[in-house]
Amino acid sequence: MGKQKRFTPEQIIMKLREAEVFIGSGSTISEVARKLGVSEQTYYRWRSLYGGMKTSQAKKLKALEQENARLKKAVAELTLDKLILREAAEGNF
Repeated sequence: MGKQKRFTPEQIIMKLREAEVFIGSGSTISEVARKLGVSEQTYYRWRSLYGGMKTSQAKKLKALEQENARLKKAVAELTLDKLILREAAEGNF
């Protein structure tokens, strides 16, 4: 299995635009996927996630995902702190 290449959301949106041009000129999905250098499954996944999205929207989505991850981590840390304090208060240490 080859090395997997990761694309940024902006790159994916550009590739989806390329795909629209290829499809408009009569190419099949399998031909388009080959031209883009991805599998058909990847093409369909990209299309479901990013289809119709503009690059500015993708940047906002990425920023929101990063903020969400940061907030989840903060909640997990606070929950752990709360459990530790509860145990200490009950004398179970």
